[in-house]
Amino acid sequence: MASASPRRRIVVGVGGGIAAYKVCGVIRHFTEAGHAVRVIPTRAALNFVGAATFEALSGNPVTTEVFDDVDEVAHVLLGREADLVVIAPATADLMARAASGRADDLLTASLLTARCPVMFVPAMHTEMWEHPATVDNVATLRAHGSVVLTPDSGRLTGSDSGAGRLPEPGEIGLLGDLLLARPDALPRDLEGVRVLISAGGTREALDPVRYLGNHSSGKQGYALARVAAQRGAQVTLVSGAVSQPGDPAGVEVVHIDSARELAEEMTARSAQADVVIMAAAVADFRPVGVAGTKIKKGAHGPAPIELTTNPDILAGLVAARSEGRIPADTVIVGFAAETGDDDGGVLDHGRAKLRRKGCDLLVVNAVGDGRAFGTEDNTGWVLAAGENGEAGTETGLPYGSKTLMASRILDQVAAALPEH
Repeated sequence: MASASPRRRIVVGVGGGIAAYKVCGVIRHFTEAGHAVRVIPTRAALNFVGAATFEALSGNPVTTEVFDDVDEVAHVLLGREADLVVIAPATADLMARAASGRADDLLTASLLTARCPVMFVPAMHTEMWEHPATVDNVATLRAHGSVVLTPDSGRLTGSDSGAGRLPEPGEIGLLGDLLLARPDALPRDLEGVRVLISAGGTREALDPVRYLGNHSSGKQGYALARVAAQRGAQVTLVSGAVSQPGDPAGVEVVHIDSARELAEEMTARSAQADVVIMAAAVADFRPVGVAGTKIKKGAHGPAPIELTTNPDILAGLVAARSEGRIPADTVIVGFAAETGDDDGGVLDHGRAKLRRKGCDLLVVNAVGDGRAFGTEDNTGWVLAAGENGEAGTETGLPYGSKTLMASRILDQVAAALPEH
């Protein structure tokens, strides 16, 4: 079991946008984790959510002005002592002021003294997000060392829809947790890289009611998609059955059910991908036939179910690359959920699978006894294929959240890209 997270000091800055109400969930995420949270809204933010709400949720006083609490030198101490600063919603105006080094309220003044990770979570109308001034300000903030997230797409204020929607509070919290655990976890090293990821379990129909499935939650695949998008990648996620509350921000999601549907989508889309990550838990078998009506129990129980083998999607993708149907420099990443047995340990089986499948990287997880499937945390290894018959590298993944594991897996992916 992982030890409890240490209590950290977190500043949540709130900009003056309609999405300010969502930040209440972000504050609760951090306080329920045991962290000390100080909320610093802008003057405009208090038009959307009152100070009393932020004080009740954080358990700390709320002020907007540099000249409040002068004896405590709050405009210096709050930023200097913080372990993480989260700005949500980061409006176009707030990012413009922060990018130019303004210090005309408590929040922007605190940003100038912060030496911890600073994460801006933009939220605004699409036209504002895409305006050249905002684009320049985002680039400036990133050049200064801040993390500026890619916003979600969806319903905005009124009837408008498009890029610029604030990600859900749980997603903001997960990415904040990631920066607390690893401040350098979100570099923009995948800018423009096209990443195709599969996630979740497949369902193989038995009849109109029942199916064969597995225990995959999709958490690792979704974490990979979430982190890759925030590292600049253009991410498409082909998702089977998952237990996730929503789609990751900035990610195109395609939903499927069966292994054959997954194979069709991955094969069709891989030709336009620079990286293909097969994190889905694909059913090895499916029924030979699907009953047209619900299978009844009957006096002697159900009839035996004849099974046939599903396509090996990972091996098929590697074969497509060797045949020229996928670019030769596409990086292909597989996953292996293994248990030890009389024939070898988890890593022995992982290395054998890497040789058998022919992919570039293989993420190996030990499963069973409550590990891997459905859990929040995990550990494992990334095995890299060697050249000219030589053994490849083996990189351990320290125990931690699946979001943290995703960041370390993507380190290996970034290093394997041709331009690296």
